Amino acid sequence: MNAVIIQTTCCSKLEAKNIAKVLIEEKLAACIQLSEIESFYSWKNEFCCDNETLLNIKTRKENFEKVKSKIKELHSYDVPEIIQIDITNSSKKYLKFIGENTI
Repeated sequence: MNAVIIQTTCCSKLEAKNIAKVLIEEKLAACIQLSEIESFYSWKNEFCCDNETLLNIKTRKENFEKVKSKIKELHSYDVPEIIQIDITNSSKKYLKFIGENTI
């Protein structure tokens, strides 16, 4: 089993918690961490600075498309960040945890 972290950001902690709850309940993620962040970016040729909530979603690599689809369904952004990061080094026990808590 290959494990990954999928990152996305939300405009509010409430939206982030909703996405996290659904992903955990549907066993598409084993663990999700939420962090309050400040994002700087360009949108429609304008400089933007917003407070956001970052989600680090730990799951199986083969779940990426299902997680991406669920994020798009629940997300308020027109273009949500959905990035996959391969976990290349981890303890066997943590990888087992991810495998046991996802489908």
